[in-house]
Amino acid sequence: MKRNIFQNMAHGVLQNCAKPEGRIGKLVVRMMNSAHTPLSKWGLAHLELAPDADVIDLGCGGGSNVSAMLEACPAGHVTGFDYSPVSVEASKKKNATAIGEGRCSILEGDVAELPFSDDSFDAATAFETVYFWPENSFAGVRRILKPGGRFLIVCEADGSCPGDETWPKLIDGMKLKSRDELVCELENAGFKDVFSDSRSVMGEKGRWLCVCAKK
Repeated sequence: MKRNIFQNMAHGVLQNCAKPEGRIGKLVVRMMNSAHTPLSKWGLAHLELAPDADVIDLGCGGGSNVSAMLEACPAGHVTGFDYSPVSVEASKKKNATAIGEGRCSILEGDVAELPFSDDSFDAATAFETVYFWPENSFAGVRRILKPGGRFLIVCEADGSCPGDETWPKLIDGMKLKSRDELVCELENAGFKDVFSDSRSVMGEKGRWLCVCAKK
């Protein structure tokens, strides 16, 4: 009985990685804010942001990356965007001060239908989220970037390590994408100057991936 309860809880946690919902979703968001900090810091080091940059974090989760970019852009504006009401609520709570100051907005919506005008942002980021995006979503990201704007993708797994194939089997709707796949999709969407970097972790058992492209 206890084992079944544990298994059900573990299953619930994993399924909430895609779209946090309910009580378990709130737990998952808190876990992500903490567990993904090293990955996020590594990824953000690849993106140069001006102090007055207008940035959007797509799939903002619990809002930690929004907070980090607010620090990097003290005279700018950061928008968090997520299709999970739980994530939106958590991001708003974490960044309440900046929202009150008019430096931050947190919005709910689907990346397949970005409700922003053309050429709106200097940079867009996507941390641990493109695994769940619909096909052809990158074109929409390019549309809302200003000319010369950057799109940063950061992934904890790229499918190149032996254990990576386990995650799509456990999490519904998850699809790992290799560096080459991401580069190809970005170029097909019209991006240029695509740059990538990777980092081995856990004694070569894992590999972080960062891909950055320019409009």
